[in-house]
Amino acid sequence: FRKLIKERLLNHISTRIGTVTIKKTADEQFYLSMQLGSDIAFVKALPKTQSQLGIDLNLDNFLTDSNGSMVANPCFYRKAKKKLARAQRVLSRRQRRAKKEGRNLRLAKNYQKQRLSVARLHDKIRRQREDFLQVLSTALIKNHDLVVAEELRSKNLLKNHALSQAISDVGWRSFLNMLAYKAYLYGKEFLTIDPKYTTQRCHQCGSIMGQNGYKKLTLKDREWTCPICQMHHIRDWNAAVNILEKGLGKWQNPKIKEAA
Repeated sequence: FRKLIKERLLNHISTRIGTVTIKKTADEQFYLSMQLGSDIAFVKALPKTQSQLGIDLNLDNFLTDSNGSMVANPCFYRKAKKKLARAQRVLSRRQRRAKKEGRNLRLAKNYQKQRLSVARLHDKIRRQREDFLQVLSTALIKNHDLVVAEELRSKNLLKNHALSQAISDVGWRSFLNMLAYKAYLYGKEFLTIDPKYTTQRCHQCGSIMGQNGYKKLTLKDREWTCPICQMHHIRDWNAAVNILEKGLGKWQNPKIKEAA
């Protein structure tokens, strides 16, 4: 951002400053955000690469793409969970002690010191996740003309209490939002498609598990072999290929009679 402003000032590019917002975070950091406007675009459209990519988001790996590449899930919250839990226990003890002694929490120095420590840990996790998502989303948009992902139903996923913490930690919704606005900025295309059948479908022959008496795949089935064409699949890679093909309109959802 600083580099952008400096370049525009040096080149005497007219830039309007609209809303200016100053924000103070829980760890007492101050951030300035500015709404800028100009008749000259802030970024230029990137050159076309003639490359198209489908991505499957999952918890085992952050994503698997249609070329077979995988990006590991960094699990920032999970890695800091023990340290954060210890810091929060100390904070809780100091809070109880201050209340027992009748002291105002705003004036309790040890409590405030520990509160800042906990807030900084939370902010570190947030910044790590933000940096990871920004770098990855920029790389995908720069290197491909079209990126296709599945629509996320985060609210439904979070109802699964066994997975809710991991889903919240991974930041899928933020990632898709980044892909959408960066595609618009750089003259690329980003699509989301209905994920129905993308996991169950064999991209080689188009047959779908769960019909014709064949058992439907479960989350435990990380690899499988198509009973029709005998093609061996890595589950997430196959799903990414299907996502790309669906985004390109290369296959239609058949009328399927689910297996009993």
